Amino acid sequence: MPGVRLVLASASPARRALLRSAGIDPEVVVSEVDESTVASTLGSDDPETVVAALARAKAEDVAGRLGAVEESALVLGCDSLFTIDGRTWGKPSSAAEAVARIRAMRGRQGVLRTGHHLIDLDSGRSSKGVEATTVRFGPMTDAEVDVYVATGEPLRVAGSFTLDGRSAPFVDGVEGDHSNVIGLSLPLVRRLLADLGHSITDLWAAP
Repeated sequence: MPGVRLVLASASPARRALLRSAGIDPEVVVSEVDESTVASTLGSDDPETVVAALARAKAEDVAGRLGAVEESALVLGCDSLFTIDGRTWGKPSSAAEAVARIRAMRGRQGVLRTGHHLIDLDSGRSSKGVEATTVRFGPMTDAEVDVYVATGEPLRVAGSFTLDGRSAPFVDGVEGDHSNVIGLSLPLVRRLLADLGHSITDLWAAP
């Protein structure tokens, strides 16, 4: 079934780049979901519950807008949070917060969770999942932390780090899917597509 259309309900350039690296050129329709409002209504601060709910809210928001004009598509919503020592973080709100986080993370390990929610507008069916990856950080001097934060990169990503940027040399290893740490789990996306009757090859762009 060639030509299946994937819509990414996210402004994240890393998520789009990951999909493109796997042969998929998604359309991007950014959700209008207020993440803080969704999280505050859950009655739970469990990170797996939160990322699953936010991914669903984003996918449903975009699917609702596309469905109103009867457009056929698969809509993918994602959201990520990082947990270390019982503390859960999304994107830092300031450079000072990013500095404090990274200093607390260096030489330690935590878990990056990403919620995924996929909706097929044609069938109305959906499939969902949460991927978790353990990340081990190497040492960073205070000077290295300050220089890294000054680049602005950690202000744009959950947990204040990423594997596809300047922080990559400071990650000593991961246990699990590395693409999940960058923004979304490509193997999980493959499984969600299969749940809805699609092969990931159906989404490949022409070479």
